[in-house]
Amino acid sequence: MLPNPWDIGSALALAQIGFKALASTSAGFAWSIGRADNAVSCDDVIAHLTALCAAVDVPVNADFEGGFADAPEGVAANVARAVATGVAGLSIEDSTGDPAAPLYEHSLAVERIAAARAAIDASGADVLLVGRCESFFLGRPDLDLVLARLTAYADAGADCLYAPGLRNKSDIAAVVQAVHPKPVNLLIGWDGLTVAEAAALGVRRISVGGALARAAWAATLRSAREIFETGSFATLAQGHPAAALNRMFAAGRTTAG
Repeated sequence: MLPNPWDIGSALALAQIGFKALASTSAGFAWSIGRADNAVSCDDVIAHLTALCAAVDVPVNADFEGGFADAPEGVAANVARAVATGVAGLSIEDSTGDPAAPLYEHSLAVERIAAARAAIDASGADVLLVGRCESFFLGRPDLDLVLARLTAYADAGADCLYAPGLRNKSDIAAVVQAVHPKPVNLLIGWDGLTVAEAAALGVRRISVGGALARAAWAATLRSAREIFETGSFATLAQGHPAAALNRMFAAGRTTAG
């Protein structure tokens, strides 16, 4: 289970709860600096990953979006920068950001994964590469396309495979079977499968993307709107005790467990 912190404080809190690994969230980080998802620069993300890795003594998997480049050579150069931050893993997705052509052409997408693999290998670092197919996330629930891409990404050197947006148990099981023995990461950001149910399908990793950040924003905005619209401060009483937060952050850098 890899929950997704969006800043140093949330990373420290999740590590203190006892999670053995964390994963960054591109959306959660972007919102924390007043940007939309996919509207941050590679420099922004490199600085963010450096800070997260320095804050905790547990492995951090990087949401590295699409590698911040179209060409495989650019992806490789940026992956090398990400590896130098101290991350234990990073993901490369195949979405383009272009609504007219939302996924990179198949062969180019595979070349981008191969370039990321080569950059990691050249660094000598033990960094896990996650290959992502964004088809379901982009409103194209084409399981055959996902299976073809994820198996190709596995062949190109991805250590773990990921298709965010999968919810149907049969689809999840099909992905697990297609890339076996390589592990599958499952995104759960809603009231769906439990950890035990996902494990029974063969899923090896679960992350929550921007869901924890969205939950935090929901609580903040709910309280702020109550103050603005009704003049009441009632929901502020539900906040976490300040003394408990001070004790938690007084411990500083934390190893899970």
